[in-house]
Amino acid sequence: MVRRIAIILAALAAAYGLLVVFVRPSNDRDWSVDQAVLPRAEIHGPLVTIRNIRNFRYETTDRYAPAYYDKTFDLRELDSAWFFVEPFGKGGAAHTFVSFGFQDRDFVAVSVEIRKEKGESFSPLKGLLRRYEIMYVIGDERDLVKLRTNYRNDPVHLYRIRTTPERMRAMFLAMMQRANALHERPELYNTVTNTCTTNLVRHVNQITPKRIPLRASVLLPATSDELAYELGLIDTALPFEEAQRRALINASARRHADDPDFSRKIRGLD
Repeated sequence: MVRRIAIILAALAAAYGLLVVFVRPSNDRDWSVDQAVLPRAEIHGPLVTIRNIRNFRYETTDRYAPAYYDKTFDLRELDSAWFFVEPFGKGGAAHTFVSFGFQDRDFVAVSVEIRKEKGESFSPLKGLLRRYEIMYVIGDERDLVKLRTNYRNDPVHLYRIRTTPERMRAMFLAMMQRANALHERPELYNTVTNTCTTNLVRHVNQITPKRIPLRASVLLPATSDELAYELGLIDTALPFEEAQRRALINASARRHADDPDFSRKIRGLD
């Protein structure tokens, strides 16, 4: 019995080794329209010009008008960072992403996602079998947030991140530089090691070593907001259950869907 298990494990290891050798990442595929364009950033001192900020207008999740814009941000005006948690499915699955706020009332969101080819959908198993590339989607919140709250109708929780201005700027720059790197050198997604949440954790731990330990909430991020609360990365003035209840933004996102100040309204800032 032990020998049989050893043979099976060896065969699986050999098969995965072949995948590593023969399945290589590429930026040249027939991409889904919403992920066809890679963003990039031009960094000149405190000024960061982001090219290809996604700002689609949706009728449904499958019907939309593609749109992109370029914008220059001044790091000296970066004054807030935000953490989104979008639970879905079963077993602790969720999507996490972050957003950065500037003094001119503008926000830009960064979402680490699989880069789908046309006709593809996400599968955790396929994610282990090197079937997807990974990309950093840099987008307007009227796209990245409303897509989830108003069209997919997934619950979305929003938390302000507790950090220093210096670390906030370092996180923003690190994510822009990684987006640039993926523009030049594509990578494959991995359901365990290279996901939305593991990339966020990696960025944080590069800035502040060991700030976020490896926990189940990193691999199954539906409870990642609870981990962030435990670590003091988000506000802890309220009991967690109450903080999580108040962080749910779906009703506000629907109420202010067409408001020019959508991002501030979902945060209760106006």
